[in-house]
Amino acid sequence: MTTTHRRSSRRRRDTPPPSTGLGEKEVLLGFLDYLRGSIAAKIEHVPEPQVRTPGVASGTNLLGLVKHLTSVERYTFLGEKVADWQATFQPTPDDTVETVLTAYRDTAAQVNELLADCDDLTAPVNRRASSGRPPSLRWALTHLIEETGRHAGHADILRELIDGSTGR
Repeated sequence: MTTTHRRSSRRRRDTPPPSTGLGEKEVLLGFLDYLRGSIAAKIEHVPEPQVRTPGVASGTNLLGLVKHLTSVERYTFLGEKVADWQATFQPTPDDTVETVLTAYRDTAAQVNELLADCDDLTAPVNRRASSGRPPSLRWALTHLIEETGRHAGHADILRELIDGSTGR
């Protein structure tokens, strides 16, 4: 696999961590939204085929990362089953930056709406489609922050390999 390294003057300044409310839920949702915005910014304005071209031997690509994170949120909070987690990383030929970002942002909005009225973070996530005991909302939010942060780091590297852009 050959990756062309192009340096760009399009380096972005890092966005500082978010200002949030004082409550635990506000802090967790504030950081999750911050990371969601960071990952979305990494695929905006990336042309085809670079947005779906693997940048590393594992096959990881920008479009696939966002599709995967959409699936994780839909599974964790909306109870959608996932038959093959590896397949969630693979964009289809019909996927575009616009369609994948729209699905991601719509899912984030649905999750935020669902969590808006939840005041007890020890309550279980309402996973209609899951088997077994669901985790607490606190655990699910913390996991989603970890998962999104991990993949935002991957997206940082992939974007820098594509055009030299850095920063959140």
